[in-house]
Amino acid sequence: MIEELLPESVVAVEIYGDDGAEGTTLYPEEQALLTRAVEKRRREFTAVRGCARRAMEKLGVAPAPILPGERGAPQWPAGLIGSMTHCEGYSAAALARATDLASLGIDAEPHLALPEGVFDAVALPTEVDRLAGLGARVPAVHWDRLLFSAKESVYKAWFPLTGKWLDFSEADIDLFLDPGSGGDPALSGRLRAELLVPGPLVGGDRLGYFDGRWTVQRGLAATVVTVPHGSGGSGGSR
Repeated sequence: MIEELLPESVVAVEIYGDDGAEGTTLYPEEQALLTRAVEKRRREFTAVRGCARRAMEKLGVAPAPILPGERGAPQWPAGLIGSMTHCEGYSAAALARATDLASLGIDAEPHLALPEGVFDAVALPTEVDRLAGLGARVPAVHWDRLLFSAKESVYKAWFPLTGKWLDFSEADIDLFLDPGSGGDPALSGRLRAELLVPGPLVGGDRLGYFDGRWTVQRGLAATVVTVPHGSGGSGGSR
């Protein structure tokens, strides 16, 4: 599912179900982070690292521990960029060589309405208005959850480039439905996140927006954001 949304330069590995942690051995440094973790947290932590190590193998990179850095962002081996996500019954990791992309972010969420109060806390008035129109066109999609996922992917792509926090209110996200996708079992589309604060410098250009893709399928809402090197591609300066 995630791999369908990403460019060919990105390798993605995903696991469905609750047994994704089986067969993955944690490094001692990773084990040390779980001394007080409940079983659910241990399984999610292990499963998503299993995905990441399989992605490393696909790229021809030796497996390595994946430890959280500042604000919990995963620390990847030199020369790699990547992102991880997990929710109930699903784990995924996406990796690329740093020479191929500047940054990327992925997120998956259960395709359910957000808990009460969350949408009001994360959505801008412009986003509320646009999602109302999308909801009238395709009511089967939980557009509030999809927006939340997109904001998570934007942040995951933003932080490695800036080292700074990005608030939900600092990116205005527009979601677009692929032509002909309205009646498909798997809905899909693209997204654009206009950055409302000064964007990161990439290839000498200050970015004004990030671009990405989304899908709703198999009970999940998933989003990806990719930031290429240089200007003129998705995420280039307006």
